[in-house]
Amino acid sequence: MATAIEFDHVGKQYRLGLVSTKTLSHDLHRWWQMSVLGKDDPYLKIGDTNDRTKAGSSEYVWALRDIDFKIEQGDVVGIIGKNGAGKSTLLKLLSRVTGPTVGSIRARGRIGALLEVGTGFHPEMTGRENIYMNGAIMGMSKQEISMKLDEIIDFSGCERYIDTPVKRYSSGMTVRLGFAVAAHLDPEILVVDEVLAVGDAEFQKKAIGKMQDVSRSEGRTVLFVSHNMTSIKQLCKSGILLENGMISYIGTAEDTIFKYLAINNNEIDQPLLDRTDRAGNGKIRFSRAAFRNLNGDITNEIFSGQPVSIEVDFVINDSTVNLENAIIACGLTDDYGTPIVSWVSDEMEHNFSNLNSGKFSLEIPALNLRPQNYYLSLQLSIGTTEEKHFCDKIIGAARLSVLNNDLFIRGINLKLGRDRQALLYARFVNP
Repeated sequence: MATAIEFDHVGKQYRLGLVSTKTLSHDLHRWWQMSVLGKDDPYLKIGDTNDRTKAGSSEYVWALRDIDFKIEQGDVVGIIGKNGAGKSTLLKLLSRVTGPTVGSIRARGRIGALLEVGTGFHPEMTGRENIYMNGAIMGMSKQEISMKLDEIIDFSGCERYIDTPVKRYSSGMTVRLGFAVAAHLDPEILVVDEVLAVGDAEFQKKAIGKMQDVSRSEGRTVLFVSHNMTSIKQLCKSGILLENGMISYIGTAEDTIFKYLAINNNEIDQPLLDRTDRAGNGKIRFSRAAFRNLNGDITNEIFSGQPVSIEVDFVINDSTVNLENAIIACGLTDDYGTPIVSWVSDEMEHNFSNLNSGKFSLEIPALNLRPQNYYLSLQLSIGTTEEKHFCDKIIGAARLSVLNNDLFIRGINLKLGRDRQALLYARFVNP
């Protein structure tokens, strides 16, 4: 089978704080070394690894380094890794949004890319006009685009607004139209970044199905970046794991996911304050999370259907923060990062009037979940629903194993077994 994409020892270097060197001294030094002395570019020999969690010694950083792989025509490849690992940079290089610093990239055929919300759209033009403009950029004639137009509009679900300027669209509508254009204008290579997460569940399912059809029946090549491991497993045949700007593993999608989850699971055992895989402004930081059983004992194992409480501590790094406006979200995900259930304090109309104690808990009267491992996600923000300022967000703060409960499964405890709404009866508790 023919090779559709080939990365040959590709690297991308950035100077921190600037688009490029853009200084006379650096440019003169580069010219002298390369043009006069006939040496290699001096700035390619320096630079730190792309590890966003550590301060580097150089003002240059390698966003990607020594990326070398081939993808055959018709393959569906998932690219996974932590935030900042270089996934989006890799797709931008492939889509020619930017060029590599070193190495070469070869791609056979037209590339349809959906990298960010609104990629390739002119905000002042209508949805219909943008479809024609994108098709023309891809080298299609007006007649070819017109043949696909009804199908694109129908798939996007934006028919009512198709003659409205795109700047009036919501982010979800923009993604819908953008994906419809990228997937239907006959690209030989379809590149999709995390933007599908903006769409609703119905559209995500629809988009995954379309990518499967494009790859299986039409023989197109698909590169898919996502933090949703369930989507990666469902759609992709093989996977590429990026870590700190370099390829950590290449294999089947399932094996790549296993490697990625193993990295995340190792971090769960670290103290929460030492975890670097988090987001937020740092004014408040989660410091401890634990599960307690019916007897009040700390545990990592709960029988299905039994009560459990989630106990969380945090530290306040900014005394000016008004905790009366705190909004706290707790959630459980499965092994693949798929959200299973979540609880949000403002939606539950809970007011944290005395949150200054630095702790809170969530009491769940019956954990009616199937036996498997679950992972706790925590998020704390200050403000209103309209304007939130995220202080801390961490995924995989703690692990809980839900065990098989024979009494619960067999239905002996009929009230608990039938009460599937018990998870909704959970409540936040102030200390």
